[in-house]
Formats: sequence, C-alpha cells, structure tokens
Amino acid sequence: MSEVAKFFAEVAQNIQALEMDKELQALSRLWLREVGRHRYSYNFTWMGRPIIQVPQDIMAMQEIIWRVQPDVIVETGVAHGGSLIFYASLLELLGGNRTVVGVDIDIRAHNRAEIEKHPMSKRITLIQGSSIDRGTVALVRNAVAGKARVLVVLDSNHTHEHVLEELRAYSPMVSKDSYCVVFDTAVEDIPDELIKDRPWKKGNNPRTAVWQFMKENNRFEIDRAMDAKLLISVAPEGYLKCIME
Repeated sequence: MSEVAKFFAEVAQNIQALEMDKELQALSRLWLREVGRHRYSYNFTWMGRPIIQVPQDIMAMQEIIWRVQPDVIVETGVAHGGSLIFYASLLELLGGNRTVVGVDIDIRAHNRAEIEKHPMSKRITLIQGSSIDRGTVALVRNAVAGKARVLVVLDSNHTHEHVLEELRAYSPMVSKDSYCVVFDTAVEDIPDELIKDRPWKKGNNPRTAVWQFMKENNRFEIDRAMDAKLLISVAPEGYLKCIME
C-alpha cells in the first residue's frame, strides 16, 4: 500500500470510529443547537458575500465538488448569494464552461446587485420563481440539458411538503455519482422555541422530507460517512449520493 493510500485508509478508520461514538454525536447536536441561538451560521462570508452556512458544511461541499467535478450546480434558495459565489469560485478553479444556477422566489434587488457585480457572476445564472413551480422547474431543466454531471443543492423553503416536492422535481436531474444535498435537515433536532417564527419545525422539515423521499426513490443513498466525519452539520442525513443512472 502506498503512503497516500495508507493515509486515506487511516482516515476511513477515523470516520468509522466517529460513526460509532454516539456520545460525541449527541454532544455535537447539542453544540449546534446552542450556537443556533446566536445565529452562528450568519457569521461567515465567501469572497465578500454572506454564505449562511457552518464551516464544516462549506468544507463538505468543497470535497464533493472536487470529487464530482460538476458541469452545473443548481441551488434553490439564493439569499445573499454567498453560496452561489462559493460554488462558482470552485467551478472557476476547475475551468471549462461550468455554471451555477440559483433559484429563488424572491431575489431581492440589493442581493441581485451584489451578485451581478461580483467577479464570479460570469458563471452564475439567476432564476426568480418558486422552486416547485412547473415553469421554474422547466427553466432549470433546460439549463442543465445536455450536461453530463449535475449537482443539486436544496436550501429554500424548509417545510416538509416544499422540500419533498423539490426532491421529486430536481432529483431526476442529478447524475450518477453526484449528489442532491438537502440543507437544514437539522431542524428536526432543534427545539421549536428557537424557530417559532418559521413554518417548519420538528416533524415538518427537510429531514422528514428526506425520509419520505428515500421510501419512494432508490436512486439515492444517504452518505453516512459524510455525517460521521462532519459531526457538526446543518444537513445530517441530507447528503444524498446518486447511485444509479
């Protein structure tokens, strides 16, 4: 075994040990819950724009993008645009004619202006409309048509029904060995008191949508190793790897 292979074998063992450490996993969920009181994920930017993610998930997406090397990344939920710019910057490093498609029901004027003047905007296409509207889905489908490797990220309305409809609409676009990443599945672990101003809550959130979707669809599997290695993530059970054409 080469030294490189030996190193990654050791990493795999580390991840297996983390998966078995239920006490550490519980502690990590507690930590995430408590920092949520302080809007921790709002503290970070990517190339100047708020990304609204925890650093561990940012690292996870970097690993996935390098491994998959997608031709196009589709993200529902634009907000300030930091994640779109993050994805675009990684695609810029990969080179070629790679693009990011951002979908949001309300792309606010000040956010659109900041995204469109950013150096990475050359790789970004914005589509305004509900991510589950048939017309919006058709526009996205046209944008990914003919692309060999497609990666999808769902991060808009976090109710069960909305995310489930997104999964049904966008999962067919995902190519084999790529991912459909569902963010904010961690809502299932957060006390309702911390999200009382939102329509999603325990029992009605992205993770319950993932559970339902996995009963309906055999093209994907939950990447348990990703959950184990991250420990701290807003997307537990949300890294869905496409295992079939």
